[in-house]
Formats: sequence, C-alpha cells, structure tokens
Amino acid sequence: MFKQSDGMPGSRLGKPGLVLVLLLLLILALSGCGVKNSSAQQDKPVLVLADASWDSIKVHNRIMGFIIKNGYGYPAPDYRFGDTLPLLQGLSKGDIDIYSEIWADNIKEAWDAALADGSVKDLGANFPDAPQGWYVPTYMIKGDAERGIKAVAPDLQSVSDLPKYWKLFKDPEVPSKGRFHNSPPGWICSAINETKIKTYGLDSTYNVFSTGSDAALVASMVAAYEKGVPWLGYYWEPTWVMGKMDMTLLEEPAYDEAKWNNEKDRGCAYPAAKVPIGINSELETTAPELVEFLSKYSTTLAQNNAFLAYMNAHDNDVDKAAIYFLKQYPDTWKAWIPVEVAQKVDASLKEVQ
Repeated sequence: MFKQSDGMPGSRLGKPGLVLVLLLLLILALSGCGVKNSSAQQDKPVLVLADASWDSIKVHNRIMGFIIKNGYGYPAPDYRFGDTLPLLQGLSKGDIDIYSEIWADNIKEAWDAALADGSVKDLGANFPDAPQGWYVPTYMIKGDAERGIKAVAPDLQSVSDLPKYWKLFKDPEVPSKGRFHNSPPGWICSAINETKIKTYGLDSTYNVFSTGSDAALVASMVAAYEKGVPWLGYYWEPTWVMGKMDMTLLEEPAYDEAKWNNEKDRGCAYPAAKVPIGINSELETTAPELVEFLSKYSTTLAQNNAFLAYMNAHDNDVDKAAIYFLKQYPDTWKAWIPVEVAQKVDASLKEVQ
C-alpha cells in the first residue's frame, strides 16, 4: 500500500480532517466578508411603514427607511400600501410599526380612540400645521421682473379685497363675474367653499367654477401660471404644485370654531391640519433608539413642497425624491440622529448616484 512520508505536508491528514479544515477556512473567509454585520441585521426586525396613497407620505417613509437601514443597521423596511383607516387599524394592532404622516383631523374619531387605548403613540408633527384655502399667483401682487409681469393687484391680501378685483378673474362663461376655481364635486371642501363665497358676499361678483377633478384643478392653475395671468382658487399644502409655483394664500378672518361648525356660515379660515407621526406603542420597547429618532423627525412645508416638485419632475420616483431631500437638507436630518448614525447615512449617500 502506498504511504506518504511523515515529512510531507498533510501526510497525516485523512479525508475527514481535510473536510474540517476546508470548512474552517470557509468560515474564516465568510467572517471577513461581513457575515457578522448580516447576522446583526438579522437580529433586528423588518419594520413596516404605512404607505398610504398620497405622495408626501411615501417620500417620508423612504427618508425614514434610508436612515433606519443605513444608519441604524435594520433590514430594509416593508412599505405596506393601503387606505387611511385600514392602515391606522394595522398600526393599532401592531401589524404596522410607523405611520409617518397622519392627517389626524380627517380621521379624528379613530385616531383619538387609538391614542386613548394606548395602542399607538403620537410623536409630534411631521411638518407644521398644513394650510388650505384660497390662493392666487404671487406675481399678481408683487409682479415678476424676470418674466416681465407687472403687479396687477398690489393691494390684494384678503378675501375682502376680491370684489374690487373681480374683472381680473373674469369667467369666460359668465363674463359678468370673476371665476373661482373650486375643488372637485364630492370633496367636503367644495361645499365649504360655496358657503364661504355666499358668507363673504362674493356670490354677486364671482362664479364658482367646478373643475371636475384634482388633475383639472391643477391643470387650470399651471396653465394660468405659465401664461402669467390671474388665477383664483382653492388648494392646499404641501404639494408639488406649491413647490413648483409661487402662490399666495389669501387672508380670511381667523378660524372660529362656532362659525366653522355652522354649515350655513363657514366665514373664517380653514383650520390648519395637524399631521403627526404615529407609531405602534410596542416600538418603544423593540426599537427605542428609533423612537428617539422619529420623535425628532421634523420638516418644513417649504421642504415638502420642494421634494414633491422634484419628484414630479423626475417620473414621480419616490426613492429619488427621498435621496434629493437627504442630499439637499443634511443639516435638517443630522439634527434628528446621533453623530455616528449620521456618519453611516452620509457614507451610504455617497454611494447613491
């Protein structure tokens, strides 16, 4: 029988021993390739974020998701699409961890109930109370020298100023009145705007024009803006339209709860919408460091309008809009998180084209 001499490497190593060595080498090689990081990441849960139907919440989710994954070492989040109330129910049950943009006034009863039973926590406003109301292009008031537009209504500040300027907004279908572009039929605010017109005594000088859809309402605003002509109508913030165009919200009498709740009056400003960040309460136990981060998460209306305008100009890509925000406003998001976490996020951002 052939036998190797003792002086040869591996001369006393049988087949089972060779397999063990190879396995050991493989383990050492893998440990050098980041298996420890992968294992650590697997120890952390996949968080679920409520991905409702409007654009701004989707961008906020991806901003949070990028930081959660690249800064805190969690797996990539699951973005769960759904309608507003079912998503809130999921947050209460623990099927969803984070609801980054809750328009609380729109679901007040359900939101208050979830807070009361302790299943969810309110971590504060995502952005300042969101305005809505009647807008005109700012160039009507201040002009726009770059576009060669003169101020045609320099004293226009309030709804009370509208009667003297009705001819600027002349309705082509009802030329004896100005045109007010209302929101689509079926929206609660559409009926509110019609009541406001009467309460403010504007029904003698203005015709309420139904735009038919959100897209048509936006199209009317954009078309007028691009031509540099007057426009008057209802809209809200934050939206890409307000990020793309300089519009002025006309003043109304201060919000008055009694007037607002009187369906035959409504003669005051819209109540500013509260938009908090909500979490399932269990997150305080499972991921306290993320709760601390989310409790500091805060953006401005201008930033929201800007990233929504960017998103609109880039094929409505929510991931691109999130990266745009992170690269455009580093001082904002770095204030939310520890320095070492910010450094990891920065490093990951440099890898994104």
